[in-house]
Amino acid sequence: MTLSYQWLLDYLPEPIPVEQLSEILTSIGLEVEKISLYEEVKGGLQGLRIGEVLSTEKHPNADKLTLTKVSVGEGQVLSIVCGAPNVAAGQKVIVAPVGATIYPTNGDPLTMKKAKIRGEESQGMICAEDEIGWGDSHAGILVLPPEAVPGTAAADFFKPYQDTIIEIGLTPNRMDAMSHWGVARDVCAYMNHHHQKKGQPRLPARLSFSDQQSVCPIQVTIENHTACPRYSGLCIDWIKIGPSPRWMVQRLKAIGVKPINNIVDITNYVLHETGQPLHAFDRLAIKGDQIVVKNLDAQTRFVTLDGVARTLNKEDLMICDTDRPLCMAGVYGGLESGISESTQALFLESAFFDPIAIRKTSFGHQLRTDAALRFEKGTDIAATIPVLQRAAQLICDIAGGQVATAPVDHYAAPQPQKKVTLGWEYLKKISGKQYAHQAVAGILTSLGFGIDRSDDQGILVSVPYHKPDISMPADLVEEILRIDGLDNIAIPTAITLSPAVESPNFAFKETLREKIANQLAGLGYHEMMTNSITNSHYFAEPTEHLVTMINSLSAELNTLRPSLLHTALEVVSRNLNHRNLDLRLFEFGTVYSKGANGGYHEEQRLCLVLTGQRNATHWQEKSSPVDLFTIKGMVDLLLSSMGLSAASQADEHPTLGQAIRWSAQGKELGSAGVVTEGLSRRFGIKQAVYYAELNWHLLVTLAAALPIRIRELPRFPLVERDLALVVPTSLQWNSIQDCLEKIRIKTLQDIKVFDIFESDKLGVGKKSIAIHLIFSDPEKTLTDKEIENWIDTIIKTLEKELDVLVRQ
Repeated sequence: MTLSYQWLLDYLPEPIPVEQLSEILTSIGLEVEKISLYEEVKGGLQGLRIGEVLSTEKHPNADKLTLTKVSVGEGQVLSIVCGAPNVAAGQKVIVAPVGATIYPTNGDPLTMKKAKIRGEESQGMICAEDEIGWGDSHAGILVLPPEAVPGTAAADFFKPYQDTIIEIGLTPNRMDAMSHWGVARDVCAYMNHHHQKKGQPRLPARLSFSDQQSVCPIQVTIENHTACPRYSGLCIDWIKIGPSPRWMVQRLKAIGVKPINNIVDITNYVLHETGQPLHAFDRLAIKGDQIVVKNLDAQTRFVTLDGVARTLNKEDLMICDTDRPLCMAGVYGGLESGISESTQALFLESAFFDPIAIRKTSFGHQLRTDAALRFEKGTDIAATIPVLQRAAQLICDIAGGQVATAPVDHYAAPQPQKKVTLGWEYLKKISGKQYAHQAVAGILTSLGFGIDRSDDQGILVSVPYHKPDISMPADLVEEILRIDGLDNIAIPTAITLSPAVESPNFAFKETLREKIANQLAGLGYHEMMTNSITNSHYFAEPTEHLVTMINSLSAELNTLRPSLLHTALEVVSRNLNHRNLDLRLFEFGTVYSKGANGGYHEEQRLCLVLTGQRNATHWQEKSSPVDLFTIKGMVDLLLSSMGLSAASQADEHPTLGQAIRWSAQGKELGSAGVVTEGLSRRFGIKQAVYYAELNWHLLVTLAAALPIRIRELPRFPLVERDLALVVPTSLQWNSIQDCLEKIRIKTLQDIKVFDIFESDKLGVGKKSIAIHLIFSDPEKTLTDKEIENWIDTIIKTLEKELDVLVRQ
């Protein structure tokens, strides 16, 4: 937001230097982003002087040039060659002597130098108004009134306006500071608190309305009370349209507002003064003397002030008369009802519109006006009549208007004033500071809050209507801290940490995550971080389970992901397109879902992605592609690293082929498999991608429940044995593994498959699986007899349970 320093001073009880004001504004949350000098005339007319033309004569070498003698005071007379047709002796003029710099209205700065023009010396320049930036005319030199004194500095004669412009950054909730008067209120609150002042921002002059005034002839009907809870208006007659006074033009130009005429300028001035938008209608253009606030049918055509015919939406709130729309409420006026040079009577609107409705219309038609920006953040619903009084005062003073009737004010359901209770203990807990009760009351009173009750327990306040964002005690704490200043909260010499609010497994979870991440990185995996927001078109599952976003940033980012798979495939696709063909990736991420009861659920997951070659080709070893067993072995390794024993089995999965599912204690830990070809093609992936996704939250919970065991390294030698088993082709390794675990041989430490062989020599439907057994006893050295007994037990069990034949 743009502030004029000179304008702001009108409302402060006493002047504050701009440097100090900048510090105050930043301290109270109105961060100063830029301070710059504004000059009505660039350069401020510095170096220019008033001169008197003593004599003129024709240039001997040029018909259109004149030789002049110009007195510039203190007995100094300059010889100047002038090309203006209107130069004459006795005129008072503006002179730019040698060394002075002029700043033309249109053009680059020019510094005067002594020169010869067609053989005659010229010691400066007699200026036209556009040559010094004072206007646009170039018809001739600027001739001043006879009372102008030669030698007077031009800056002292014209007194060009200068100001300091302050750009502040506003957060969306600070609609109360979107005006000069609103900022002044905050500054006064700061000064009252820190410098023991008792000032309030000065109120501008306002016209009083009499109860004896006649009824306004304009009848107002509101059909959409939700979008327009309050509508006020005023009829003003006998106005004279013309230019605004110089002081108003200067202030509007300083903040970047283009002056138009006195009525339009007054509405803009009051907008930036109070934060309340106004709209002026030509009263004679209102047919039937009726204003109707309503929504029109979609596809209705409406011509706005800029001459553009726009197609309305059914959500657009319109200000209409009996026959036609006059204005897009809170956004933009209509061409046929606007103020023109012939306007003699007007109807002035001051209303409160629903922020959501105004924002939809503003964005829908790409009309980002000053009025819309304020209405969409919320205005003060209690200020519609006081602002009308202020505008009426200015119109009467500047445009000669007369208010003959009382204002109309439709406010069918007055909003109750919000009440908020702030406890002193809560204030200390949140702010970290012990405030005096009187200081808190002083801050809140200065900001416009009403004090309903204050006792030993806390304070009850009435929230002013210009603070619609205040609804809870924390909001009051923010207001107090803002005015007191965050820098004024003392840091204690000894800090006691508050008890952790995380779950008991929080530290274990972070440690385990770091361990697994380091392990994966050591195995050549790269961690990826993808966006939790993704495209709903990726998912074929019923949309009722997806968490969709109401106000999505784009059509491609409109839902929270239910799985890490699709965002991972985006990463794979991007890497493959950059010829990174061999990938090992992992990610810890959150997935989201919506339950049948409408509640939302989020869950931490860990995913692994493998594609390309398992290893690079070199002279000792050929490369080989990753496969299902690569990712299965990786998952088994991670589960083992966490101390978990899980069963795996084949499974059906909607997006994974050859799927494997892991479970433990009756709970599903996760799945792995190869991404289906159809899904891979959607991402432009032509090579096989193997993917695993594990329920990280469940893994942490199970791992945290395991007792910690410590054992020494084996003191006695390990014993290793190999067995070759002929089994049916359909028999899976899981069945053999489960069978061996049921024997419960305590000394059997590990079982591994090291070879699988298929041949017709083994018989139809048969295959050979070679397994490696490791035995160890921490108390003694195992004997051959013990090993043979265990091997015999294993063979008999396999033959009986699985119809396995042991090859000799």
